[in-house]
Amino acid sequence: MESVKAAADVYAPVSGVVVAANAALLDAPQSINENAYGAWLFRVKPDDPSELGSLLDARAYTDQAASEE
Repeated sequence: MESVKAAADVYAPVSGVVVAANAALLDAPQSINENAYGAWLFRVKPDDPSELGSLLDARAYTDQAASEE
């Protein structure tokens, strides 16, 4: 990811190839903060679709984060 001030790596939970980037964020980057589940940064075609089975859904992520507080 790049901004005017910095560049940083993005770590994804699956390996693969970026097949799309959300160009709408160029004009409205705040969309990520306003609707984190509705906005997206990029779409990935997974190298190994079985990796998707280990991802958490929103509920499981919320529960895990709450238990670590």
